[in-house]
Amino acid sequence: MSIDSFGLHIGPIYLRFYGIIIVTGAILGGFLAANETKRSGRDPAIIWDLLTWLLLGGIIGARLYHVITPPPSMMPVGTPNPYFQNPAAILQIWRGGLGIPGGIAGGAITLYIYTRIHELNFATWADIIMPAVLLGQAVGRWGNYVNMELYGLPTDLPWGIYIPPHYRIEQYTNFSIYHPLFLYESLLNLCGCILLLYISRKSYKTLQPGDITISYFIIYPVIRFFLEYLRVDSSKFGTVNANQSLMAITASISILSIIIRIFLKIRQSKSKI
Repeated sequence: MSIDSFGLHIGPIYLRFYGIIIVTGAILGGFLAANETKRSGRDPAIIWDLLTWLLLGGIIGARLYHVITPPPSMMPVGTPNPYFQNPAAILQIWRGGLGIPGGIAGGAITLYIYTRIHELNFATWADIIMPAVLLGQAVGRWGNYVNMELYGLPTDLPWGIYIPPHYRIEQYTNFSIYHPLFLYESLLNLCGCILLLYISRKSYKTLQPGDITISYFIIYPVIRFFLEYLRVDSSKFGTVNANQSLMAITASISILSIIIRIFLKIRQSKSKI
């Protein structure tokens, strides 16, 4: 067995750290979701049956999002999408390139299909899973570190990280120390996970199915929206930051949804008096 910067060589088998970290995040998320399932009086075996499908659907969605919205360093203005020029590269996930918005969409579609087939409540199971999703994201972001991607603007802060020259974005080649953006998002995702768990325990008597899921779609988009200001290689739709715009829209709709749900609940309570 031998180790290099990106993975493990075990005989003819090569295991990339990126993939190992992604799978580790999914498994840890599975344990958390199974515990939440058991706590709610449901069968945790459902989570382990569901996990493989969610991982598959999430990876497909995340990859497609990245393929459709590659960062500017891969597709400078006026150049064609490199994946359309070389479709075989779409399958090379081990090189990095997974977009979380697409992963969430792919996972949501997978969960919807699964709950329909097994006659389960989609909103209830989404609520159980969402804290685990944030935990998986917190762990998975370390895969960006081993691939030397998802770093932020140059910085002289003591916790800045060194990026080798051949991994630097063209306009920042003269800098060597950058914000560890992957670390910021990892820590904030972990805090978001803890917050969702706290809400689910503290307010379980008053929560409606879907409340935890909607809360996720406020917490994560807000995290991502502000971190995009530090990102050096954000995906674009024309001149618009694709991720930041999507996060702003998602958070706004989710906040409005929470307000409407609270208003309807208050109105319903008054009607019973």
